[in-house]
Amino acid sequence: MDMFDWLGSLRDVINSSLDSSQMPFPFDSSICYKWREGLEFGRSKERILYTSCMYPLGPIIRLAVDKLEGFSATGGGIRGRLAALGAKAFGGLLLKPSREEVDRAANVLRSIYRVLRASGVEFGILDEEPYSGALLYELGLVDDFAAYARRVYESLKSNGVREIITTDPHTQYVLEMAYPRYVQGFDIKVTSYLDLIDRSKVRAKPGDYVVHDSCIYARHLAKYRTVRELLSGAHLVEDPAITGKDASQCCGGPIESTYPSLAKAVAANRVRNLSKLSSRVIVECPICYANLKRASEEAGIPLEFHDLAEVLEVA
Repeated sequence: MDMFDWLGSLRDVINSSLDSSQMPFPFDSSICYKWREGLEFGRSKERILYTSCMYPLGPIIRLAVDKLEGFSATGGGIRGRLAALGAKAFGGLLLKPSREEVDRAANVLRSIYRVLRASGVEFGILDEEPYSGALLYELGLVDDFAAYARRVYESLKSNGVREIITTDPHTQYVLEMAYPRYVQGFDIKVTSYLDLIDRSKVRAKPGDYVVHDSCIYARHLAKYRTVRELLSGAHLVEDPAITGKDASQCCGGPIESTYPSLAKAVAANRVRNLSKLSSRVIVECPICYANLKRASEEAGIPLEFHDLAEVLEVA
């Protein structure tokens, strides 16, 4: 019952933040748009590049997990009740990632922008992007997700959006697979940026890497082969037991919001296995990056983490 109390309090925090800022946690949402500085976009909003602020949210979620652990989210008895009180207090905090983390998130999104433009893909942007609601869905809060998704859909339609290009697996999944189930009449085309890259215009930087696949991309959205085709110019160190489509392991997300200690154990195990193949790891998701980087630091396993977009360059 204590965990249900905790989840209820976490739900209150997320919904309150979504109501006030259309973001799942309290932070300065201006960091969501830092990547746009100095870039040009099409005027039309029929086709937009939609980030859902997921890359800046990666370090924000990591900070949130640290706070959750401090409130003993998974403890029983009185600890569980104190955790619920902690969640309500946590909702009033303003989470602040480091300047380095903000800059890195911006650089990844700029890399995505560059490979799309080099591929001849034209797109506009929204002045302000609402969060997709993925965390609500992944926590099993489907009623809250459905209500919020309808709000997002109405906002998108009011801006004339007819097609969305996504930049991460969580956003792609909820828009492609969940929105049509919970939003009546959902008719916006949803495409991952991975599927729009012209491979004759873009190449992978040479080097030895191991790929940590996003579970969502590899198993649910059929992007396992797509990723490897995009990285054909690099030397990928593979092991069917570690990097195989059906054998690769999770990074620990999104259970970090409810079971942070378990999420850390999952991430630590994944880091140990990846390190057997290479010290340079390619990730495809900002949540994977945050979880695995933290695990490698805490385990003292020196790994370099590169987002897929950072490994691609204009040919």
